[in-house]
Amino acid sequence: MYDLSMRDMPIPSGETPPPERIQNYVFGVILILLLLMVCRLFAPFFTVLLWSTMFYVLLSPLHHRLIKGLDSKRFKGIILRNIWSAVFAVGTVVIILIPLLFVSFQCIVQIIDLIRMVREIFYTKPDVLTGLFGYITDFIRDITAGQILLTADAIQMRILDFLSSSLQDMIHISSDLAWNVGSFFFSLVLIMFSLFFFYMDAPYLSHLVLHAIPIRKTYLNALVVKFMDITRNLFLGYIIVAFIQAIMGYIIFCIFQVKGALVFAVLTFICVFIPMIGGGLVWLPLGIIRIIGGDMPGGIIFLVVAGIAISTLDNFLRPMFLQDRIQLHPLIIFFAILGGVSVFGFNGLILGPMVVILFLTVLDLFLTEHKMETE
Repeated sequence: MYDLSMRDMPIPSGETPPPERIQNYVFGVILILLLLMVCRLFAPFFTVLLWSTMFYVLLSPLHHRLIKGLDSKRFKGIILRNIWSAVFAVGTVVIILIPLLFVSFQCIVQIIDLIRMVREIFYTKPDVLTGLFGYITDFIRDITAGQILLTADAIQMRILDFLSSSLQDMIHISSDLAWNVGSFFFSLVLIMFSLFFFYMDAPYLSHLVLHAIPIRKTYLNALVVKFMDITRNLFLGYIIVAFIQAIMGYIIFCIFQVKGALVFAVLTFICVFIPMIGGGLVWLPLGIIRIIGGDMPGGIIFLVVAGIAISTLDNFLRPMFLQDRIQLHPLIIFFAILGGVSVFGFNGLILGPMVVILFLTVLDLFLTEHKMETE
């Protein structure tokens, strides 16, 4: 007979493992396969769930404050909770996401107009551009000691080819956007649907997800708190600051009648994330082009106003929002954003820095645990 008292003893070499261990292996394999299948099922909706979670984290404090006094056990309280959840879900999409569609279409239209305008300048003022390109080719030849030889005509032809291909690409992109409007609005509906249930049942849903993660509860709570802090601080300290600077840039570009003001405002939003340079990568060339074009006073005034009203905002808005909550060097944040965008697309704007900060948090928790074990 099999001695039950020997179940936990080590198995000598050559003997078969007990049935319990085989069952654990099989169960583990089944669990992994099911996990992969669940991930595969939810993969098409990753973007929807990501942005729904981010919006919920940002707006949940206000939502909790509004429903704080409601009795969820009474019929009136249940109805009001549903109403407030629906209002926040629909309001989030209407206020934040739908304007993105409008800005995208307007940017494409303005980019097409800018490309056509530049092509027209090339054809109507070839002598001026040939002279300018002549200075550029002489400068390149001098600093390279004659190793790089270019001609003004070659530069002009390459730029014209680039503009022609860019114009075709933008027209193709605009047609693709128009074709994909249906899927975009379908994603908006999914985000509203997800947000509604996040606002209604966030505690239950979070408990369901966190319960499936095999990590010590104290560490898991620390990661959840860190995730919420990162989401809020990244949004306030980087996204909101960049948005404010882009709005200021758009106003200034419109005042100085810059063609494609919305396009340059969007570029300002993107360049703000570049350390040390920021929005100056956009407004500085625009001011120089205005000066070269003959408007010396207007160009100087534009540079002064843009430098004060756009780039200076970053020096006091970001510290005011962050207040040293994200203790990470701006250069690491910059490369995290670039890497995130290259890997995750637009989602990488948030996922890139979030992955880096969460990695450092988990590393700190691991080192703390290892130190406790060695003491």
